[in-house]
Amino acid sequence: MWIYEKTLEIPVRVSKPDLQMAKFLLTQYGGPDGELSSALRYLNQRYTMPNKRIKALLTDIGTEELGHMEVIATLVYKLVKDATPMQMREAGLGAHYADHDKALFYADANGVPWTAAYIQTKGDPIADLADNIAAEEKARATYQWLINLTDDPDVSQVLKYLRGREIVHSQRFREALFMLEEENRASKAQKEDDDL
Repeated sequence: MWIYEKTLEIPVRVSKPDLQMAKFLLTQYGGPDGELSSALRYLNQRYTMPNKRIKALLTDIGTEELGHMEVIATLVYKLVKDATPMQMREAGLGAHYADHDKALFYADANGVPWTAAYIQTKGDPIADLADNIAAEEKARATYQWLINLTDDPDVSQVLKYLRGREIVHSQRFREALFMLEEENRASKAQKEDDDL
């Protein structure tokens, strides 16, 4: 189903270690509006999507979100890789270090572990697409707030790229919702004509 290219979607560089920023970025790794939640949401929804084009869109965007997880993971790793345990503690990552050392763990910036409750899949195509638009807009807002929290131009560049992708995903889901609503209207009109 997938072909994995062993390169990141965007090159990831950091100008300097920044443990606080790494902590903040965790929200896009394992938080409620993060990349893991989005990837799993879309890849689950595709199974009950009746429209083949929208099913393909869900697969494409869900797969891209997995790539975004790699980008966030790389950013976090590069921002903390040379930190001492005491520096981790001082940055508010002491509990994370105690449980995971510097390994990534699916949790938000507050250390709250990821849960499947973050994934919304209703089985109603219109409800799911509307929820996806909201999810992408929440991710876009979070990326903007993360951009506001960094003074590293390299980190900012990556976050701006990811924010841009969230905007594109939101637009694609809006188009898909419009397409599905048009199909539903046409089907309803046809049924009414058949009943005459």
